[in-house]
Parts: sequence; structure tokens; C-alpha cells
Amino acid sequence: MNGSDHRRVAMFSAEAAPFVKVGGLADVIGALPRALESLGMELTLVLPAYLAISREEFGIRPSEVVSSFDVPVGSRMLRADVEQTTLPGSGIDVFFVGGGNFFARDGVYDDPASSKGYNDNMRRFAFYARASLELLRRLGRPVDILHCHDSQTALIPGLLHTVYEQDPFYSDCGCLFTIHNLAYQGLYPAEVLPWIGIDPVYFYPLSPFEYWGKVNFMKVGIEMADLVNTVSETYAREIQSGPEYGYGLEGVLRDRSEDLFGIVNGINYAEWNPETDPFLPAHFSADAMSGKAACKAELLRAMGLPKLKGRVPLLGIISRLVDQKGFDLIEAAIDRIAAHDLQLVVLGTGQPKYQEFLQAVAARYSARIAVRFGFDNCLAHRIEAGADMFLMPSKYEPCGLNQLYSLRYGTVPIVRATGGLADTIADYDIKGDSGTGFVFETYSPEAMLAAIERALVVYADSGRWSRIAARGMAQRWSWEESARKYAELYEKICRGVHD
Repeated sequence: MNGSDHRRVAMFSAEAAPFVKVGGLADVIGALPRALESLGMELTLVLPAYLAISREEFGIRPSEVVSSFDVPVGSRMLRADVEQTTLPGSGIDVFFVGGGNFFARDGVYDDPASSKGYNDNMRRFAFYARASLELLRRLGRPVDILHCHDSQTALIPGLLHTVYEQDPFYSDCGCLFTIHNLAYQGLYPAEVLPWIGIDPVYFYPLSPFEYWGKVNFMKVGIEMADLVNTVSETYAREIQSGPEYGYGLEGVLRDRSEDLFGIVNGINYAEWNPETDPFLPAHFSADAMSGKAACKAELLRAMGLPKLKGRVPLLGIISRLVDQKGFDLIEAAIDRIAAHDLQLVVLGTGQPKYQEFLQAVAARYSARIAVRFGFDNCLAHRIEAGADMFLMPSKYEPCGLNQLYSLRYGTVPIVRATGGLADTIADYDIKGDSGTGFVFETYSPEAMLAAIERALVVYADSGRWSRIAARGMAQRWSWEESARKYAELYEKICRGVHD
């Protein structure tokens, strides 16, 4: 076994920036491997070979080290093709596994034509799990840790302890399973087990593979990995507390409470730096904030909003437009929000009902609210830089990254006290003139509106507001610190494997 600073880690995820991104998971997988590499570890990243990934942009080519190979599925063999590149800014090999028509289509999880999950997602990600383990064997590179992220990879620890249990290649290998969002569990018919090669004998009531008569991919990962972690300490506690956060797996998680840890995500301070950000029309720092005003002016122009008289705050939202992110609260309170002397810009895509709602309010309050649908990285950076406040009223938020970007850009977060938002934002105390944002507890439109109104009162005092922004800009939530905590979990697993 290698020393702790030379662990060999294979990482599995359904998305990773800059190759393919749906949500914050991609940002994590784009940054964490590089931070681990900086600690001296050897990383290999394995992703599905989505059609949407630009082969030309990222120099992706058919692998020269692994030929195509057969993967047993059901009663037949399915050919797996492998492509390869390196993770930008690193020496990390990235392999893309494809096969059949599983990933050679538009969309990642959902069919763009219907905005619904592909009806064969069960087989798509089961194939990806089995093909990924076959790929590592063919690479012939010994691995200390298999690090699996979210339900799309959760069959890997299940396969490791069934199909590959006697495989000498994996005999010294441990497994870490990271939960990024417990709500997306992957609940499928039991037929997936024999289809991917797992003996049905493992499917029985209360087994890791059984969940109310079906297979729950997330449950498999939680029960069969050596250790489990979530992306904040508060979220690790919340998901054990009851069905509101545990989504039916709270008992399973409580059973593993001694093996369940919380590690807050970091952010890439090279990419998210207002002093050097190439997407910004002007740069600024905590000591020289004039550039932020220029960013605000350009953002208003780009979003088609007028510059109103006086010192009018601009709120920003960058989000998936879904219930989880608190858009039911925003919908219920929008007229009361718009009644205040403020402006609002929104960037995101998601549930049609919220897109229709936002279109309607942008038309109704055309001088105060502007909306853009879709993913636009340049605009995301410009919103973080140009807004005065950033709103995240999430029902639950495993970690969240935008509040961390906001701190870095002197954009004061307004958040609900849940998950990583509770762990990273300190509520402003007007008496002590302390804190980095405005936090509300109760999940209600009234509580959210009260937090916004508190922020507006303080914003009117430019001195206080400048001090809040400066404290936020001084915060550091780096990937280096998070990576060291992951390294500690790797060591704990490796010691357990050899006990």
C-alpha cells in the first residue's frame, strides 16, 4: 500500500467540468481531482461518453492504452468504447466510456425533447458502472481507492463486493461514496441486478440491494461503500434526521452514522477571482471596489434593465429552477419583493412552471426584473460580480457553491439556514456589526422576505455594507482544505481494508 501522499484514486461521476455540466456536481469533479493531485496523489477520472462533450475542444481521442472491450449485459455482450484526454490544468487521465446508444444522444440525464429522465437511465448507468470497473482492470493500474459520486455511480461498490469480490485486482481496494444530493436516488426494478451480472441471490428484504421491492442505487452505495460522506457537515446531520431530508433513507444513514462524514466543497480561487476574472468588464478587489460598480452597470445593460435613480440594490439568482431551490417561495413573494426599491436578475433553467412564472414577472416588472434561461458561464460570472446581493432560499442545499462565489465577489448572500448554506454563511448581527450574509430559518415566503428586508435596511448604510462585503471577500473556502479532509477519509479506508 502506498504512503498517504501517494494514494492512487479512481474517481467516477456522471458529470465533470469543463467537459459536461448539469449542476454543481460537475464543478466538484472538475476541481477536487486537481486538488488531490497537488497533494501528491495519482488520479484517474472515468466519465460517460456523452454526445454533448466536444471532442475537438478538449482534445478527446480514442484511447491508445485501452482497446474496445465487451461488457456482459443480460444474455449478451455489449461493446464498450473508450476515449481519452487529460483534465485541463493537470496531468490527470480522463477516460470516457460509451456503449450501444446509451450516451450517444442529446442530454445527460434527461431527454431534451421532453425534459424528463431517459426511460433507460437504469441500464445506462448500470452499464457505465460495470464498464468502468472493466476499464480499470484493463488499464492494469493498481488502485487504492474507488471514489464514487452520487447515485449514477452507486452500483460500483455493489459490484465490487459481488461480481468482483474475488478479483485479485480489487483485493486491496477500498471505496468512498459521496452523496451530493440524496433526493436523486435511482429507484429501479430488480431486473437491473441480473442484467448487469449481480446474482439475484443478493436481492432479499432489507439487503443492501432491496428497497420496497426495487433496487435503490443510492442505498447500494450507502450500504456497500467502506465510508460515506456528504458535502457539508450540516447536510450529513439533516439527512439522518427524518424523511424531510432523508427521503426514505434516513434509517439506512443512521445505521451508518459512525461511517458518515461531512466535507464542505471548496471553490477554485483561480477561476473565481474578481481581480483577474476574464469574463468581467472591470476588475476589483476588497481594497479597490470601484470595478464592481462598472460590473453592475454592464450587467444591467446586458440584461436590459435601466439604471434607476438613487442607490438601488441589484439581487442576483443563478440556479436550477426547481422546487428544491426555493422557487415556490419566490413565486409566492415576488410581488412583495418587487414592491421594494430593488432590481433582480435571474439565470437558470428547470421546471417549465417556473420558467413560465419568471417570464410573466419579467414582463410585468420590466424595469426591475430580468431573466435569462439556460446555462451561460460568462453571464454567471458577471452576475456574481455585478450583483449587490445573491438570493439562495433553498428548501435543502447539500453544500451550494454560489454563496461561496458570492462571498469572493463582495456580493452579500441571502440564504436559508440549511446544509452547506448554514455551514458557510454567518448571519449579520447589527449590534456587533458582524457576519457575512443574511440567514433565515423557517422555510416560508415571509421568512425569506424578512431576510431580504433586513438586507435592504443595512444596504442603505454604505459603510456597514462595505464591511460585510469585505468580510465575505476575506473568507477562504479552498479546495486544498477540502482535499486534505478527503485524504484523511482515504487513509481511514485504507487502514480498514488491511485490518
